[in-house]
Amino acid sequence: MSDIVALRKAQPRIREFALIRTLARRFARRTTQLIRGIGDDAAVLASPTQGWWHVTTDLLAEGIHFDMRTASLESVGYRAAMVNLSDIAAMGAVPRYVLISLAMPSNFGTRQTIQLYTGLMKACRPRHVILIGGDTSASKAGLFVSLTILGTTKSRRALFRHGARVGDDIYVTGTLGDSLAGLQLLARVPSTRPSRRVFSPLRASHKNFLINRHLHPAARLAEGQWLNNTRLATAAIDLSDGLSGDLRHLCEESRVGAEIELNTLPISAACRGYAKSRHMDAALIALRGGEDYELLFSAAPMKRASIARHARARGFHVTRIGTIRPRRFGMQMNTPDGTLKPIPNMSYEHFC
Repeated sequence: MSDIVALRKAQPRIREFALIRTLARRFARRTTQLIRGIGDDAAVLASPTQGWWHVTTDLLAEGIHFDMRTASLESVGYRAAMVNLSDIAAMGAVPRYVLISLAMPSNFGTRQTIQLYTGLMKACRPRHVILIGGDTSASKAGLFVSLTILGTTKSRRALFRHGARVGDDIYVTGTLGDSLAGLQLLARVPSTRPSRRVFSPLRASHKNFLINRHLHPAARLAEGQWLNNTRLATAAIDLSDGLSGDLRHLCEESRVGAEIELNTLPISAACRGYAKSRHMDAALIALRGGEDYELLFSAAPMKRASIARHARARGFHVTRIGTIRPRRFGMQMNTPDGTLKPIPNMSYEHFC
């Protein structure tokens, strides 16, 4: 690929340029705006007229973002792509191109690389995202996967975190907490209240649903583009670190506070079943759970009927969960018993 670093002797089974040719042959595609892709020191793109480019990148590290004991290489690749596609979705943009960089351990060969790329492109190809380059290196500390995705919108037409206004409604797409429940199932996290009595065993169908939601999340690209193109949303962010933290990020950028209704959080039957089987509070799982890659957005209350009508027509699952408040109000939640409490920040943070 573009400007590829020679692999170390620790990976004798990989021949650098043979691998490049194999990846280019199997995964690269052409578009009219792609002047030159894999094969030179840099890709060359023709810029669309009167448009904005959106660029996002994410690094996934083995042992931090994924565990090879519970995830296949294909699912690692798929999730890596969805992490970046979700950022593009939160901007209301259309994804166009992807660059993939890998740092591979000594036990990684061409077969493993192909498996990883297969998962990556299973996420990218249906969304018409074209592979245009990347980089490879050896690693002495596990597998590292870094993606950069480029997307486009019309000029001055994008969703940002800083546009929420006092009085706006707060919405989320999909359901919350599924990915965290799936991760805990894979990691075999024990019940919070161990008991000899089995209260409610988790259905196999619910278990499979939650694990799949963790291993194969779906970026809400169609929803993001709908909200952007119709200008229904005033601000948006994707839920990668968890509702309690990502709502805080949006409010900080918009200089506002928020009030959410805990009993309105959209929680799947599978997640509720999981919470019941582990003696956990499903609402707390929804607040804490990261990597759902749903969209959190704000919208003017006058748009409420329009959002409900258009979401229903398009088959989008959208739930109003609260209201934007003045900054001095802080971040608070209404509990089922009517008590107003601060929203705990339970989201994942690096370096903590």
